Amino acid sequence: MNRMDLQVLRLFQAVARGATVTETAAQANVTQPALSRALDKIEREAGAELFQRVGRALRLTPVGTVFAGHVDALLEDYDRGLRAVQDMIDPEAGLVPLAFLHTLGTWLVPPLLSGFRDRFPKTRFELHQHGEEGLVRELLDGGVDLVLTSGDPGNPAIRWKRLLVEPLRLAVPPRHRLAGRRRIRLAEVADETFVLLRPGYGLRDTTERLCREAGFVPRVGFEGEEVETLRGLVTAGLGVSLLPLPQTATFPSSGTEPLAPHLTVTDVQSSRDIGLAWIADRALPPASAGFREHVLRSVDGAPAGPAAGRRP
Repeated sequence: MNRMDLQVLRLFQAVARGATVTETAAQANVTQPALSRALDKIEREAGAELFQRVGRALRLTPVGTVFAGHVDALLEDYDRGLRAVQDMIDPEAGLVPLAFLHTLGTWLVPPLLSGFRDRFPKTRFELHQHGEEGLVRELLDGGVDLVLTSGDPGNPAIRWKRLLVEPLRLAVPPRHRLAGRRRIRLAEVADETFVLLRPGYGLRDTTERLCREAGFVPRVGFEGEEVETLRGLVTAGLGVSLLPLPQTATFPSSGTEPLAPHLTVTDVQSSRDIGLAWIADRALPPASAGFREHVLRSVDGAPAGPAAGRRP
């Protein structure tokens, strides 16, 4: 297989994973007609229609879905082969593909990376940020070796180890009737409007579970994709939300509106697990294996940040 064949398969993979033709062409620095010809070439070789047009987007046909799985496996094996060669040439200069929750990028991930780079300065990191569904998908697809996520994914193919228990607090608007409180029962806000992450995010599932334990179903007024967006919506008076404690260095108040108060919840165990996950039967390259051990040792031995507790 020559280099052009691999490039064509990577273009197919990008479109198969949901990227538009325009986005894929721009990312690969090719013209859209050239990309279309590449996709046509693959369909001719496969002898079947792999995509169908839905509006302006291309979606995989059932045959295309089967073919895409084999393409993913082939490219994953090829990339791992290249990494294995590089690791053999220089084990301390390997690449660690790592994915993590957006919220962990402000306090947990930086010290873990810097601590490892102190010991292995030539190690490179490829970093991805997602919600929980995206993290699991990247791990299963082979896009990353390790993920830092909240809660056990519950997939038999994935090994997960708890690192920390991170407290969750009830964020309320600065002028809310409860803003002067320090502690609260979650049941006290059963009639409030909640600001939540979209379905598919672990914090959304955790919030809904805790509300059920408190005896109610949250009334959702707004949905977002990032915790700091939710915090901003709460500060603006649009609802309440269960959130990790803010990192004030990266989330300053506007100057005219104070940061939303964050109250300790007393009637339910308001927290979430933070853990490290990897594929159970997939041997990690030396750099990723070393970083996994570094993470497991580091979190046990030092405080991870003002929002986190140690492993129970």
